[in-house]
This record gives sequence, structure tokens and C-alpha cells, in this order.
Amino acid sequence: MDHFDAIIIGFGKGGKTLASLLAKEGQHVAMIEKSAAMYGGTCINIACIPTKSLVHQSNERKLSSASNEDFYKQAIEQKDGLTSFLRNKNFHMLDDAEGVTVYTGTATFLNDSKIQVTTDNETLELSADKFFINTGSSPIIPTIEGLDNADFVYNSTTLQQLEELPEKLVIIGGGYIGLEFASIYANFGSAVTVIDSSPLFLRNEDRDIAAAVKKVLEAKNITFVVDSQVKSIENRDGGVAVSYQAGDSIQAEAYGNALLLATGRKPNTEGLGLENTAIEVNERGAIVVDDVLKTTVDHIWALGDVNGGPQFTYISLDDFRIVKDQLFGAGKYTRKQRNNVPYSVFIDPVLSQVGLNENMAKEQGIAYKVVTLPAAAIPRARVVQQTDGLLKALVDPDSQEILGCTLFCAESSEMINIVRVAMEAKLPYTFLRDTIFTHPTMSEALNDLFAVSID
Repeated sequence: MDHFDAIIIGFGKGGKTLASLLAKEGQHVAMIEKSAAMYGGTCINIACIPTKSLVHQSNERKLSSASNEDFYKQAIEQKDGLTSFLRNKNFHMLDDAEGVTVYTGTATFLNDSKIQVTTDNETLELSADKFFINTGSSPIIPTIEGLDNADFVYNSTTLQQLEELPEKLVIIGGGYIGLEFASIYANFGSAVTVIDSSPLFLRNEDRDIAAAVKKVLEAKNITFVVDSQVKSIENRDGGVAVSYQAGDSIQAEAYGNALLLATGRKPNTEGLGLENTAIEVNERGAIVVDDVLKTTVDHIWALGDVNGGPQFTYISLDDFRIVKDQLFGAGKYTRKQRNNVPYSVFIDPVLSQVGLNENMAKEQGIAYKVVTLPAAAIPRARVVQQTDGLLKALVDPDSQEILGCTLFCAESSEMINIVRVAMEAKLPYTFLRDTIFTHPTMSEALNDLFAVSID
């Protein structure tokens, strides 16, 4: 049985970055990845990178004279080429590194200090002083009558492998993943129907932001059905018919050549053999960790989606920073210091948010002043011909610090990081109001958004 200083299970962002660091520190590291198709982790293979490649290509659709079908096929090919390149690069980044051994196989804990790795060719037993679990998350498959026998049903991973553009796409789930795919496929030319169980569209966003997003997406040939429960699915005419109940009694049906299940994601703990250890999981199946990401076993940590935190690759990277500080630093950086985590939803235009929105501030009884700016007022938005959207921010009337910001506009995924830096530095809103930005850019809209007097 081979013994390592550290065994990392899962080739995700936090895990692979940690493996490189530990190897550079002279430690003997084993990286266990279940699938050769997942070297580098979820982000570069089936999530952030491929979907944003499709976002970019779908936004370019209006500039091409190719048919919808041909353009879509080209976009899939470009996406596959990109992920293949990055996957190979990530594999060799670790496999070629001195001190790192990559195993492609399934890891199962035998006890708190030993795992079994099952590859295509052999079964091994490995032990280590420290373990790091970075196995990510996977799509939740809901229980729906007829689903098991239905064809043309996809999740967020398998839909990206579809080589033919569906004329009609039905999406179950109106969350951020569902909306990204709705925007992508509508831009490619599909007629999209989104069935959402929530009574409110984008229920976590302020109503003015949600209304602006809905208006833009509906103009792309996307139909939204809210407050609806899917009852059954059946094959019909080369596609699927989705029966649902809208509200309390109205029965209706939606037809699609393809059906996307966008009903959330769950931590990947199945098959890890956690029952053979003292590692605890919570009611959602996530591994329980403390503020420094230690599990209930002192020498085992969990990073990324599997620990139940925000499901972003940059959180997995920040989890690495926490572990790094515990192993090699002062041990002061914990999850308690992680504030104002921004996010972007890559619809067209992009929706980005950080800190509080107006709904949150009201619920928490926090005093605020609100400022807004239509995207159409931004010169750069006119230049790039993307004038849809709304910019909104909340400011503390006493400290004049920014409490939160929501940007629904072109290039907001870049702009929101500027706002976050100002918030973390506890700078007054006037800092962004008076900062010199290049012109014409979307960032200079922050001058105008905050061009008010907060009393």
C-alpha cells in the first residue's frame, strides 16, 4: 500500500491548485479523478468555460450568415475544442509535476486514513496523512412521472453535447442555470419555454431588476410559465410533451424537441464511502465543515461545492486560500472573512450582483438610499448596441459605503468586481463617482450611477 503526505479526491479548482502548492512544498501528493473527461474539474469541462463559450457564440449569431443549425454545430465544435485543450493542459500541469501522482479511478474511503482506488485496470489501497475532498456537485434529477422512459431529456451537462439545435426547447427550472441556457438557445434560434415552480420570476432579485430581465428575455422568443408544477412527461412526435399545473387548477402542456432539467445541483458524495469514516454530512448531503474547512475528522478537509458553500469555481479557489493559510500561513483567513461574494448570470446582457439588494435590506431592517441608471444612458452601451438593462446600487446614508449593487447590462461581469473591491475596502460611494475611468467603457457608468448626493 502506497502512502502519501496528501491525497486529493477531485480535480477541481481548489484541489488542483492545492496539489500544485503541496508538491512545490516538497510533499508527495496523489490526485484522484474519477473520469479522464474531467481533468481540471467541473468548471473547464462541463460548466463555466463551455457554457460561456456557448454564450459568446450565441451572442455572435446575429453577425453570421450561416443557418441556425450550421452555426450551432460550429459553436459546439469550438466549445469542444476549447474544453479539450484546457483538459489536456490541466492534466499535464499535475501529471508532469514532480511529487504528484494522478490516478484515474473511483476513490472510496475504507476508514479515516485509507482509501480504495478502482481504476479500469486495478484496485489499489492508498493511505495519507491528510485528505482533501474536492468532488464538486452534479445535477439534481427530479421525480416526475414518465421521466425514466422519456427520450430527448438532458441535464446541463448532456445538453451541451447535443449536436443538433432543437427547434423547441423546454426547460424545467427558472433559476440561474435555466436562464443561462434559455438565453443561449434562444440566441441560437430555438423557441424556449421555461417552466418555473416559483410564483415569482427571479424571486431573489428586486422586482424592478426582475421585470427588466424578463422583458429582455421574452423579446428573445422565451416564454415563462411561473407558479407551475410539472406533472408528467411523455414521448411524442420526435420530442417530449410536458404536462404541468399552473397555479391551483389550470392544466397545460408544453412541447419540445429537447427538455432540459435545470432543477439545481447536489454535492457529489455518493460512492465516497463516507459511511466508513467519522465524516458527517448534513441534510442536503453536503460534507459538514468548520470555518477552516475541516470535516469532523481532523486530518480531512472538504473544498468547493461538496461542502455546501456557494457553487462557484472562484469559491473553490478561495477555499484553497483558506486551507493554504491553515497549512502554511498564520491561520487567520476563514470563511468568516469571506464577504460580499459577487456573482454573474451570463444571460444576454449579463446580470451581476454583489452585497445587498433592496429586498434584502428591507428584510434586515437596514437603512439605505437607492440609485439607479438605465443602461441606455451609457455611451459604451450605444457603441456595442446593447442598450437593454438597468444598473442599481444601495448606499448607507450614514457611512456612505456601498451596501450592494445589481448590474443588468453589457459587461457587468467585469464591472461588478470593481464595485466589490470598493465595498471590501470600505470606500465611500464617492470614490467610484469620482474615479477616472477610460472612455468609452461600461465601467465609467459607475461615475454616473453614483453621481448623486447621499444625505
